[in-house]
Amino acid sequence: MNIKLITFSLISFLNISVNAQKSALWNEFVDAKKNGTEAVLPDFSFAGYKYSEVEIPSVNYKIFDVTKFGAKPNDTKSDKEAIRKAIAAAIKNKEGIVFFPKGKYYINTSKDDIKPILIKASHIVFRGEGAGENGSVLFFEKDLPPTDPKKLYSCPSAIQTSAGGSDNLLTEVTANAKRETFKISVKDASKIKKGDWVILKVVNNSKDLIRYDTQPLTVEKEWETIRNKGVQVNERHQVAHVKGNTITFKEPIRFDIQKRHQWKIYSFAHSEGLGFENIRFEGNWMKKFKHHRSAQDDGGWSILKVSRAVNSWVKDCTFKNVSNALGFSQSAYSTALNIQIEGNIGHSSVHAGGGSTGILLANIIDKAGMHHAAGVGGGSTCATVIYKATYPAHTSFESHASQPRCTLFDNVEGGFFAGRAGGARKNLPNHGRYLVLWNYKETDVAEKDFRFVATDSWYWRIVPPIIVGFHGSETTFKKDEVQVLESLGTPVTPKSLFEEQLKLRLGKLPEWIKK
Repeated sequence: MNIKLITFSLISFLNISVNAQKSALWNEFVDAKKNGTEAVLPDFSFAGYKYSEVEIPSVNYKIFDVTKFGAKPNDTKSDKEAIRKAIAAAIKNKEGIVFFPKGKYYINTSKDDIKPILIKASHIVFRGEGAGENGSVLFFEKDLPPTDPKKLYSCPSAIQTSAGGSDNLLTEVTANAKRETFKISVKDASKIKKGDWVILKVVNNSKDLIRYDTQPLTVEKEWETIRNKGVQVNERHQVAHVKGNTITFKEPIRFDIQKRHQWKIYSFAHSEGLGFENIRFEGNWMKKFKHHRSAQDDGGWSILKVSRAVNSWVKDCTFKNVSNALGFSQSAYSTALNIQIEGNIGHSSVHAGGGSTGILLANIIDKAGMHHAAGVGGGSTCATVIYKATYPAHTSFESHASQPRCTLFDNVEGGFFAGRAGGARKNLPNHGRYLVLWNYKETDVAEKDFRFVATDSWYWRIVPPIIVGFHGSETTFKKDEVQVLESLGTPVTPKSLFEEQLKLRLGKLPEWIKK
């Protein structure tokens, strides 16, 4: 295994004058695709619902109107049980639209239980008649308490998705494979077929693997998780085809595989085709936010958690006065599109975490300025794309430790500083290999020689990222703490890396993006 960082010498090659526009790193990616060689940049074009190749559908399933199950908008009485009944009826039908006519629906009132609303099925869509104040409003009156009073972060999300079954060991990987390729060799592929969703997994604390994953950072003794349990990867893939004991995935592998590290393939228990659209989610979080002060601050009004879902979506929704708006966990190739955060500042806006793969967070407009803006969480989340997100200057992107890797911030606008990444010290670093900032526009004050390895704090540690077209303020970076630095102070073309990679892969840009 070549454990050298992908060369700091690339910096001088890729440093172009402030007047230049065309990205040399992009040209290198195109050439690598033509020649079948390994590019510096990951291919992020597979992120999102059905790999972003098609528009999120407007499904025409049978409608289950919550008002037909006892919900009465605008009367201040709880509609929680009526919503559950509508979900149950849709699940019994094997698919359905849980429909919310215009009005305000009360959830988690003083008379309600403290359990989340759970959707444990596929092809269930929550649909409203608009995310504005006069649209379909789901109002969460009371907060949900933490499941463990000693853990402020353990407040459950009010609405959750899940799936039946468990992830079971299927076979072992028997040969090396390079990142950004599609094929792996396994011991026995007899239990795997075309169309299956699987998890490519490793948990290994070999010193060479830890060094490969974290270099040139110094692994500190307090980083207990990676030192003791080791490097953890949970890439979620769909099988394109199987030939003998060779499996081809539909999406690229994101990590260099060495067979000696004991990689394995697991089944992936999941739901599919879940949707939330045209709804306004309102909490009752009205206090001035203080990080880690209380369970209410950190998560009392956590609203929506999409777990164990593939090809699913949340679109055209607004979240107001909430602690945590929306998170993806243990999910794959799903999209959050046209999401707006309003009202009081809370803990977190929209993120991909829990070992999710290929999540697209697109057009995330955080007007509230949540403590943690759009970003990634742990569980070795990878191949996340944050595309056209905006947030105020007083906040910055999230990278919440526990081994997130391979993340693209593409045409993001907002604050940029070290203080808003999260995660426990034992779970550092905050972000692993292949963090890419592409045409990031900074709106807060500039910093000289910005550090990705903090000297005044224990919590800010990021494996050297790729930075292209960073502009807005006049922030500079320490060149020994970045992998590639190109066109600092001036945006580059292509304007959007995600769009251009998708266009290159498909031959044209899909209509949904053009819209």
